[in-house]
Amino acid sequence: MSNVESEPSAVRCGALVDDTRPAKVPRVDVISAREVPLGGPRAMSVRRTLPQRARTLIGAWCFADHYGPDDVSLTGGMDVPPHPHTGLQTVSWLFSGEIEHRDSLGSHALVRPGELNLMTGGYGIAHSEVSTPRATVLHGVQLWVALPGDHRNTARDFQHYAPEPVRIEGAEIRVFLGSLAGDTSPVRTFSPLLGAEITLAPHTAITLAVDADFEHGLLIDSGDVRLADTLLRPAELGYVHPGIEALTLVNESDGPARTILLGGPPFNEEIVMWWNFVGHTHEDIVRAREDWEASSDRFGAVEGYPGDRLPAPNLPNAVIRPRRNPRSH
Repeated sequence: MSNVESEPSAVRCGALVDDTRPAKVPRVDVISAREVPLGGPRAMSVRRTLPQRARTLIGAWCFADHYGPDDVSLTGGMDVPPHPHTGLQTVSWLFSGEIEHRDSLGSHALVRPGELNLMTGGYGIAHSEVSTPRATVLHGVQLWVALPGDHRNTARDFQHYAPEPVRIEGAEIRVFLGSLAGDTSPVRTFSPLLGAEITLAPHTAITLAVDADFEHGLLIDSGDVRLADTLLRPAELGYVHPGIEALTLVNESDGPARTILLGGPPFNEEIVMWWNFVGHTHEDIVRAREDWEASSDRFGAVEGYPGDRLPAPNLPNAVIRPRRNPRSH
């Protein structure tokens, strides 16, 4: 998905880690979503939890949009023209609906519920996303992963994976990246990551072993879920600092609760984010925008989309300044 804000904020991100040893009982920071319209009078809006001033990264996860359930008959659904990406991987994960993906690598695929589409836009890639006529309700998440410096200019790539559900007492888990609950995704990433959908039965609790070197974020799609001692409501994201070996989730709702668990070791590189680009410096962003506007071969062409590509917004009249994660306490 493109970040199609007309005036996208410029973000320079870097995770800072101090020498304080985290407590063994998780301290959960609650991050509320902000509504972001995706353009046009009938277009979808999304709930964005990353990046925010309170937190810009969870591991290498640098962007999290949560949308729906969206009635396509009212909004017109999703129609994002060809647009560019650099320095990141995009993760598309649906709860309901169907989206057609085309990219400049030549990939033509469908995004369906419970199936991962992961696209790598290192040096440069372009893609389009359009909901299909079969999609009556769109509901899901769009996530970005920042590529580490050694791989920021890697070649284009596209991977598709449909994880088998892991059923434990009180929950069903689909691990689309990394390892959890005895299951491991085969999908290639460039830094250690965790990404999983966890659905809890009503009034149940589960405890999951997690990597103590990871920081974690739990995004709530539906239901009221208690993470450690903190109650999280739909569209909220609970952040847990590194140093924790197990996470306990309690569904306090009368119906099922659906969540997305993200994780990874703190990302200690400073990055610059603007529009659909991730770079190392402000100049990286300027160059990427110029290449896109010049129809450079850097991004290639998306075949089969019936329309024009998305123009880049104007850059801010200033050098992009850092926006950092808060220090751990």
